Amino acid sequence: MKGLYIFLGIVLLLVFVGGCGYNGMNSARVGVDQKWAEVQSSYQRRADLIPNLVEVVKGVADFEKSTLTAVIQARASATSIKIDPKDMTPEKLKEFQASQGQLSQALGRLMVVSEQYPQLKANENFKSLQDQLEGTENRIKVSRDGFNEAAATYNVKVTSFPNNILAGMFGFKEKTMFQAEAGAQSAPKVKF
Repeated sequence: MKGLYIFLGIVLLLVFVGGCGYNGMNSARVGVDQKWAEVQSSYQRRADLIPNLVEVVKGVADFEKSTLTAVIQARASATSIKIDPKDMTPEKLKEFQASQGQLSQALGRLMVVSEQYPQLKANENFKSLQDQLEGTENRIKVSRDGFNEAAATYNVKVTSFPNNILAGMFGFKEKTMFQAEAGAQSAPKVKF
C-alpha cells in the first residue's frame, strides 16, 4: 500500500509541475502575441499617416511624382503583408521587415527631397505630420523592442528543461525575433 501512495504522489507531483510549466509557457505565448499586436498597431499608425502626408505634399508643392509614387507603392506593399503570431516563421518575419524597410526608405527619400521646397517646410500641416511620423517611428522601435523582449522570455521558457519536453508535446515553438537590417551595424557615410 505504501508503494501505491508513493507512486500516486509522484504522479501528482508530475501533473502539478507539468501544469505549472504549461501554464507558464501559455502565458508567455499570450504575452508575445500581445506584443506583436502592439508592433502591428505601430506600423498601422505609420501607414495611416502616409496618405495625409502625400496629400499635403501634393497640395503644397509641384513635387517629384516618382518620389510620391514610390511612397504610395511601398505603403501598399507594407500593408499587404499580415502575419498571424501563431504562424510566425523567420521567412514571414523577414518578408514583413523587408516591406517595412522599403517603406522607411521611401519615406526617408520623401523627407530629404522635401528639404528642397521651402513652401513645404513652412506648411504647418506638413510639420505636424512630420512630427507625428517621427513619434510613430519611435513607437515602432519601442514596440519592436518589447516584442523581442517578450519573445526572448518565451523562447527561454520553451527551450529550458523540463519545459522543453512539454513544449514539444503541446506544440510550443520558438518565436522569431526582429533582427537588424543588413548593414545596420555600419555608420552611414556623410558627404558634404
